[in-house]
Amino acid sequence: MRKICVVTGTRAEYGLLQLLMTEIAEDPELELQVVATGMHLAPEFGSTYRAIEEDGFAIDAKVEMLLASDTPVGVTKSLGLGVIGFADALDRLAPDLLVVLGDRYEILAAVQAALVARVPVAHIHGGETTEGAIDEAIRHAITKMAHLHFVAAEPYRQRVIQLGESPERVFNFGAPGLEQIARLKPLERDALQASLGFELGALNFLVTYHPVTLDAAGPEAAMQELLSALDLFPDAKLIFTKPNSDAGGKEIARLIDDYVAARPARAAVFTSLGQLRYLSALAQVDLVVGNSSSGLIEVPMFGKPTVNLGERQAGRCRASSVIDCRETAADIGAAIRKALSPEFQQTLKRISTVYDADASALKIKEQLKQVKLDEVLVKRFHDLTPAP
Repeated sequence: MRKICVVTGTRAEYGLLQLLMTEIAEDPELELQVVATGMHLAPEFGSTYRAIEEDGFAIDAKVEMLLASDTPVGVTKSLGLGVIGFADALDRLAPDLLVVLGDRYEILAAVQAALVARVPVAHIHGGETTEGAIDEAIRHAITKMAHLHFVAAEPYRQRVIQLGESPERVFNFGAPGLEQIARLKPLERDALQASLGFELGALNFLVTYHPVTLDAAGPEAAMQELLSALDLFPDAKLIFTKPNSDAGGKEIARLIDDYVAARPARAAVFTSLGQLRYLSALAQVDLVVGNSSSGLIEVPMFGKPTVNLGERQAGRCRASSVIDCRETAADIGAAIRKALSPEFQQTLKRISTVYDADASALKIKEQLKQVKLDEVLVKRFHDLTPAP
């Protein structure tokens, strides 16, 4: 059987891969291998590898790579440890194809090891742009090391081709995470509140803020501005999800913890909500505020507004429900008021997502199953105009 190895390093990424993993596992001609790494294995991020196992997937390898330090030096050393760990894991598992998603440094480590080991790579969610983060460069680097590309929208397909990838190897099958939403039965409000141990109110915000890794000023000032803006809406209940393991994430987490501790009746913070609770929360809150890609991709599916802060998601396709603003308390407050206004709420009835969600996981699985492995490793640069 063809062995398909799926790498996952974060709670959010696993949620997007879950349906594809199920498709692979249920195909009698394929063998699913799962490698967990990064934040999944760290107790401070909730040891979320357990959620993978609870969903019925066996984890074939765990690649430990996260150091305690979240400084640029610490993250770089973690990347190096990841390359070493993935070299051993791939040598032992000997997969026929490696499947990765997104743009994080954990995934870059896996792909570097696969490149040298001559393991073909299939990359999901390439061609996107996030101009405020190092993820931008990592994503495009993965594209150049990958052999099959599954993008979420046509502009992204054109960008991957622009990077020199053969059009025959670039497939626009939409965003697999949106297909998961379409199939999901979210928790009812009472069940969600019981699961969270937190009572929702008449007005509710979901807040996720990650480090802007190309911002020389650091994340603290922007996070303080966001928290000051949230204080402009004292009647709103706040659900915070903690940031990822990028450089500067610990300082953001500390600021959130202090903020929530001073407002226990109004705010709650979670290291990891998990896929079901996170999507159920999206169904219940009135808006999402922060700088996560989820605000641009998943949230519009729920007909809810997103207040998107700063430059982290600059360049990514977005629906009309997304309001972009600068990272100042005044601008964030103005954007939230706009999102809650009756006029803007009326526009939410006409949201059309820019991402397709029609059988994405099945289509990706079928391509992984059909590709001729004896031909896929050799890549020829595709010039948009003939080279002289």
